[in-house]
Amino acid sequence: MDSLVQSVLKSSAEKESKYKTTEVVKDIEVDIDEGHLLAVDPNPLDIKLLRSERDSYLKALARNDTQLLINKIWELPVERVEDVIVAKLPEPRTVVPREKPLPKEKPMTKWTQYAREKGINKRKKGRMVWDETAKEWKPRWGYKRAGDDTKDWLIEVPDTADPYEDQFAKRIKAKKERVAKNELQRLRNIARNMKGKVPGVGLTPTDTPDKDDVSRALHLARKSTASLGKFTQELPKEKPAKHVGKKRKFEPMIGNFNEEKKRALDILNKITNKQPTLNITQATNQEIYTEEDQKRIGKGGRNHLEGKAEANKTGTGRASQKEKAGVEKAMVKRDEHPSS
Repeated sequence: MDSLVQSVLKSSAEKESKYKTTEVVKDIEVDIDEGHLLAVDPNPLDIKLLRSERDSYLKALARNDTQLLINKIWELPVERVEDVIVAKLPEPRTVVPREKPLPKEKPMTKWTQYAREKGINKRKKGRMVWDETAKEWKPRWGYKRAGDDTKDWLIEVPDTADPYEDQFAKRIKAKKERVAKNELQRLRNIARNMKGKVPGVGLTPTDTPDKDDVSRALHLARKSTASLGKFTQELPKEKPAKHVGKKRKFEPMIGNFNEEKKRALDILNKITNKQPTLNITQATNQEIYTEEDQKRIGKGGRNHLEGKAEANKTGTGRASQKEKAGVEKAMVKRDEHPSS
């Protein structure tokens, strides 16, 4: 019975020895910032342990500082969020530098600049307004808005206007022009922010076309006839167009089965036959040159490559002899036709 009790006590003591205590004592108090979950240990390092047992010493030091940080977290107030208990962190005390620079202030648009000069304050308008004509509340803008003059069934023709002019179409056209003007103003604001330019009318100009673009446009212009350029006359000294797509020619679905079988067998032979194709003429010439070089080296001579290079240097080789013959022939022709 005593041995059983001792074994149980011994096993429990071994289990307790595996888990370290949560109480950590430091000579200098560790500075802990709960807002950033940051712990700064100002205690000096033990140089002897750091040199002899570096890994174990650093692990123990990190464990103790982490334990102090966790102890501080357990002292914070907690709350339940969706069946989970969380700790409410306080405001951070350590000033952390920014990763990126401060954002630049956006440039003012034309309207914001005008509103600042005129003292116009920005205020939020209500969505619904009272329509005196319909005697009911209607949206300020959008579908079924208040004061929509495009829905009038009768329009008075002004005295200065043409009596035969369609006032309804004129009003719709004026609305489209106002929308286009607002869109142009929006694009100008974007271009001003991006330090670019937007043309007053027309499309935005493109970059200067290069040579390939011009040749491609010329090819498309030649093909834009009823005959797809078949009867288009070519200009004198006109070069063929480059980088022009060619029509792919596919094999017929049903054709000569013998040709198809032959192509498949050729591909199979190339895959299975790993030996390279032997050039008999080249191999024979190489073997002859090798035997001649070995004979020359055995007699104390040089191989054909060294002899050829030396002959060209001294002037006894074929290349140098051809050059000399060409120079002499040119001198003879010059003597036969002296200058006047």
